[in-house]
Amino acid sequence: MKNSHYLLALNTIDGLGPVRLKNLLDHFKDPKLIWEANVREIREVGVPEGVANLLVETRKELDPDQMILDLEKMGIKWMTIFDKEYPKLLAQIYDPPIVIYYKGKFIAEDTRAIAVVGTRRITGYGKMVTEKFVTGFVASGLTIVSGLARGVDACAHKTAIDNNGRTIAVLGGGLNKIFPPENTKLADEIASGFGVVISEFPPDHLSVAGNFPVRNRIISGLSIGVLVTEAASDSGSLITARYSLEQGRDVFAVPGPITSDLSRGPADLIKEGACLVMDPAEVLEELGLDRF
Repeated sequence: MKNSHYLLALNTIDGLGPVRLKNLLDHFKDPKLIWEANVREIREVGVPEGVANLLVETRKELDPDQMILDLEKMGIKWMTIFDKEYPKLLAQIYDPPIVIYYKGKFIAEDTRAIAVVGTRRITGYGKMVTEKFVTGFVASGLTIVSGLARGVDACAHKTAIDNNGRTIAVLGGGLNKIFPPENTKLADEIASGFGVVISEFPPDHLSVAGNFPVRNRIISGLSIGVLVTEAASDSGSLITARYSLEQGRDVFAVPGPITSDLSRGPADLIKEGACLVMDPAEVLEELGLDRF
């Protein structure tokens, strides 16, 4: 798209999410025209007054051309939904991010990706189950998608790397603000040759609580299905699973010990229609993929 670097600048405006930004693009056609519009013109497209005022104030100090140079210095790549490299599965969801920032490299095989998510309070059982399924998926050539959180997410990424597979980590903050901090080394390892670390948030955006439910739609959006290995009934991983259902993707859940609260999340999903699985081959069969 012409003047796509203006989308980088627009993506920094709080309150100007992908749906509002898409509406503005549909109206103005050119992101530069959005950047240069006055408050009244922006408001006519349904943008709240506070957000429109923030856009006008931001452009007094922010230079879109300088933003590109700054990203290059930080070693951060970016793409927009209008680029041919943009992940095809992600582009199909209702509200795909207009801009994604990333480190690492996407490859064609990443279209065969499955999300593996679950609790941050992983148990020995959850670790065993997560490692079993991820090892099987990697052996079948699947890319593993997760959220770089503590627990199941980190276990899924690490297991993919240990088995020389690919993995995609989707952040709830900017690429310069890895959370949790102890997973910074894991993020660097992923980006160095085992996959991609991505975010829809600008590089210095903090990982605040409200970001994570929004982030979860990208985890499911990049994947042909979502597997929950261990989770409480209020786990954020269930949000990812439900996004997956809304996006027309498959959801799988691993049953656990009835004595554990961390078995309740998968049990709830199974009651809601998720596919109960006990072996990676069952997931592959449901997805119509070759067995490992």
